[in-house]
Amino acid sequence: GLTDTGMPPQLLADTFAHAETFFASNEADKARFAYRSASENFGYQRLYQEHLDPTKPADVKQTFTMRNLAHHAPTDTCWPSPEFGACMHRFHTAAMDIVQQLEARLAASLKVDSDFFTASHSGENVSLRLLHYPATNSADLQPDQLGAGEHTDYGLLTLLFQHEVGGLEVLDQNDAWLPIAFEPNLIIVNSGDLLERWTNGHYRSTRHRVQPQTDGTDRLSVALFVDPDSDVRVTPLASCVDASRPARFPPTTAGEHIQAKINASHRDRFDS
Repeated sequence: GLTDTGMPPQLLADTFAHAETFFASNEADKARFAYRSASENFGYQRLYQEHLDPTKPADVKQTFTMRNLAHHAPTDTCWPSPEFGACMHRFHTAAMDIVQQLEARLAASLKVDSDFFTASHSGENVSLRLLHYPATNSADLQPDQLGAGEHTDYGLLTLLFQHEVGGLEVLDQNDAWLPIAFEPNLIIVNSGDLLERWTNGHYRSTRHRVQPQTDGTDRLSVALFVDPDSDVRVTPLASCVDASRPARFPPTTAGEHIQAKINASHRDRFDS
C-alpha cells in the first residue's frame, strides 16, 4: 500500500460523502443514471447486477462507474449533480497524479522508456468507481455469495481507497486469504492482468474478493482502475523474457482483454 501520496484528505472525504449521499438516495433517482452497456462502462448498477466471479452468485454491492471520466464535463447529464461531477473530476486528477508517479517508477524498473506506461493510458479505459456494500442479513445470502466475487483486475494496476470499514481480502502466495484492514490514509495498490502479461508473470495479478457486510455496517470504497487504451498491444517486455523465462503470454490488445472480462462479469446482461 501507499501512504503520504499527497491525496488531499478533504478531497477524499468529499468523494466518500458524495458516494454515501448517492447510494442512500431512492432507487428511482439512482436508476436515472443507470449503466447502459459494458462497452460504455459508465453509470449506476444496482444490487446483484454484476458477477465478478462469473461462476458464483451475483455480487451484493451497488456501484457507480465512470469510464473515460475526463470526456464528461461536470455539467453533463450523466452526473447526479454538477457538484458530484466536479468532485469526481478533482479526485480523478489527484489520483492520476499518483498513478503517473507509479508508472514512471515501473518503467524504470522494467527498462522501458520513461513514458511507456503513461503513453499507453490516455484515459480511454481508465475508470473511477464508487462501491457500496450494504449491511446484509447472512440468512439472505446464497451459498458462496460475496460482496465482490473472487477476481483479478483487468489492466495495469488499481488504486483502492477504503472508508472506515474493511472487508477486502487478498490471496497471498500461499493461497491463503488475508484480510486488509482499514487504515487511514492508506491506498491499496493491486497489480492487474495486463501488468502480469507485460512482465511475463513477474508481477502477478492480485486475486481478491470482498466479504458481504453481515455485521450490520455498510462499506464504501473507491477504486481507480488504470487500464490501457484499447489499441495498446500487450506482449511480454524484453527485460522480462530470456532463455530461462520464455514468453508465457501471447500478444493481445488491451481492449480485447478488458472487454472480454467486463462482458463475462455481466453474463450478457448488457451488450458488448
